[in-house]
Amino acid sequence: MTASSLRRDDADLRVFDSGAGFPVVFQHGLGGDNRQIVENFPDSPDYRRLTVECRAQGRSTPGSVRPFSKAMFADDVLAACDAKGIERFVVGGISMGAAIALHIATRHPDRVAGLVLARPAWLFGPAPDNMRPYAEVADWMKRLPRDAARAAFANSATADQLRRQAPDNLASLLGFFDRPDFAVTADLLGDIARDGPGVSEAEVAALRVPTLVIGHGVDHAHPLAYAQKLAATIPGARMVEIPPKAIDKSRHISEFRAALDHFLRVNFPAREPNR
Repeated sequence: MTASSLRRDDADLRVFDSGAGFPVVFQHGLGGDNRQIVENFPDSPDYRRLTVECRAQGRSTPGSVRPFSKAMFADDVLAACDAKGIERFVVGGISMGAAIALHIATRHPDRVAGLVLARPAWLFGPAPDNMRPYAEVADWMKRLPRDAARAAFANSATADQLRRQAPDNLASLLGFFDRPDFAVTADLLGDIARDGPGVSEAEVAALRVPTLVIGHGVDHAHPLAYAQKLAATIPGARMVEIPPKAIDKSRHISEFRAALDHFLRVNFPAREPNR
């Protein structure tokens, strides 16, 4: 795996490039980084995996352009593909990464050979209810100092509900209070939680590429119903339900990798040329 930097506006983006086969552009979730993709992507030399750590995440700097948006991150990903000479690719991602992938697939269908939507947190519109806790965390961050903001959210009705129904989601949300750049994190969470993929249901229904959708239960941020809806909307999409990460993380990762590996091998069996 090689790591390089890409300058976009006044942001420095970290780009990871591994393998030598058919290109698969795979993006992380909100607050994630390349390590999340390494954990979930199958180990295979048959595919060239490209991941861009989005602005203000991983080792990429935030830059000064606001608001953050999935369209901005999608443009950054395409710029990285251009810089690497990658013209056509499978695009996919986890959570926010799935929304970025969906945006790219609908806006640049000539460049997309296949699509993977894993644990989707958005359907078609902005600010879905499942992302409200992220917006709430951002609001507390903007109103109070770090420790007071963490305490206020931890004692909120939202946190109490998640503590009972989705403790894994709560742990993730509380982790945002420990990030070093508090103000940037508040901007990132608020902007992305209130944003959408920038696509319509009709545009998604018009997709005509091999598609894999991965979903699971016991997850407030990534409703299984969202995965099922996207799989039903995209013609010919394959839906795979895997064990919830909150219940059995090792099986979750194992079955995630297996589903993705099977999809790639069935639909892109050879080391096809990039162009």
